[in-house]
Amino acid sequence: MSRYVYLVRHGEQQDAEHGLPDGPLSGRGQRQARAIAERLSGVPFSSVHTSPLQRAVETARLMTQRMPAIEPEPSALLMDCIPAGPSPAMPHAFESFFGGVTAEEIAAGQAQMADATAEWLSPSRDDRHDLLITHNFVIAWFVREVFDAPAWRWMGVNQANCGLTIIRVRTAKPPVLIAHNDLGHLPAELRTGLPVDQPF
Repeated sequence: MSRYVYLVRHGEQQDAEHGLPDGPLSGRGQRQARAIAERLSGVPFSSVHTSPLQRAVETARLMTQRMPAIEPEPSALLMDCIPAGPSPAMPHAFESFFGGVTAEEIAAGQAQMADATAEWLSPSRDDRHDLLITHNFVIAWFVREVFDAPAWRWMGVNQANCGLTIIRVRTAKPPVLIAHNDLGHLPAELRTGLPVDQPF
């Protein structure tokens, strides 16, 4: 039996460039959410879970309008967080990121991600498809977990708004990454959220 986990980063947030911690989707973010909904409309999802933050909840609502048989469930395990802190092996280039991050935030993020990966990267008795609408750092941690990479390697793993990552969880073998940050459903003008120096 296989479990497929579909990770979608929320759509573009309105006024995100002003540093607001949360808010509604922009018009472009709404179009992104509808595009990924169209892409996934034929998948027989067993469940849909979303971060409780507004930008993720709105993305989930727009997506599940095309999936009327299923209702999105908020989960604190999908909240935006800092999944892990600095380590001796981490390149110095990443150190500045942690300047304003507290030890408490890091500890909370570590505990959250341990619970999240235990919840959704565990094998299932039946074939199932789970949709998770969440945040950049959370998806980065899931990808790092699949590769069993050092803890700091979640840094530098980036997802565009409404990019699609798919993980297959198997019973007797390690999970595998099927797709990462797939943007095939988004035209060029809707591809936002990646670092400015990263080509599309």
